[in-house]
Amino acid sequence: MKLVTLTIDDHIARVTLNRPDKLNALNLAMFQQLDEIINTLAKDRTVRAVILDANGEDFSTGLDVKSVMKSGLSIVKLLWKWLPGNQNLAQRVVLGWQRLPMPVIAVINGRCWGGGTQLILGADYRIAHHDASFAIMEARWGLAPDMGASLPISHLIARDQALLLSSLAEPFTSSDALKLGLITQCDAEPLKAAYSLAQSLIIRSPDTLSAIKRLYQTSYGQATRKTLARETFNQVRLLLNKNTRIAINNQLNSQDSPFHKAKKW
Repeated sequence: MKLVTLTIDDHIARVTLNRPDKLNALNLAMFQQLDEIINTLAKDRTVRAVILDANGEDFSTGLDVKSVMKSGLSIVKLLWKWLPGNQNLAQRVVLGWQRLPMPVIAVINGRCWGGGTQLILGADYRIAHHDASFAIMEARWGLAPDMGASLPISHLIARDQALLLSSLAEPFTSSDALKLGLITQCDAEPLKAAYSLAQSLIIRSPDTLSAIKRLYQTSYGQATRKTLARETFNQVRLLLNKNTRIAINNQLNSQDSPFHKAKKW
C-alpha cells in the first residue's frame, strides 16, 4: 500500500498521507515517497496547484520515532547530506514544496504535531479545521526543529512566538495558529475550501503565479544554506548529548529523570 498517494485531476494535484492506522506518523518510507512525489510534480508542467492532505482523523502526529530509531541506517538516510548547507531528506519534504513553481495548499484536520506541523509550514497556504491542533514537539525529545521549517516559520510569525512554541513543545489550537499567522484560514470543510482556493488560483497564468511565488520568497530574504547548516550543527550536537538521551528516555517511559548541566552553546 502506498503510504503517500498522488492523484491529478483538472490541473490540480492531490498529495495524501495514507497511514491512518498509525495516525499518519511519518516513517522513512513516507519521507521517501513524499520526496519522490515532489520531484515528480517539479517536472510536471500540467499541474497548476497542489493540495496536501491526509486520510483519517489526523493530519499527522509527527515522526514515528520507534520506527525510525529501530535502524541506524534509517536515521542516516533521513539526516545524511554532503554539505551542512544542503538539504537532507527530512528537510527536502518541507522545503521541497517551496521550490515547486505552483501554489501548494495544505489541508489540516485533527492533530498536526511535530513533523506534521513542520511539513505543512512548507506549503504556501494552510487551511485548517476549527478543531485541528498543532505542536512543534522536538524539545520533548531533547532536540531542536530540524526539518527546515525554521526557514518558513521565521517570516510567518514573530521570533518570540516561534521561540515559545518550539521551547514549550505544547499543542495549540487552530484558533491560536490563525491569530499567530501560522495558518491562512480556518474552515469547517477545509478540503472543500482548499479546492475552492485552487480553482480561484488556476484561472491566473501559471507563469504569473510562479513569478509571484519566487518574488516573495526572494524578498523575504531567507539565508537558506546558513540556516540549514545551523539546524544540522544543532542536531548533531544534540544527538550526541547525554541530556538528549535522558529526554528520549523520559518521553518513551513516562519518567522524569533530571538533566545534567547544560553545555556551552
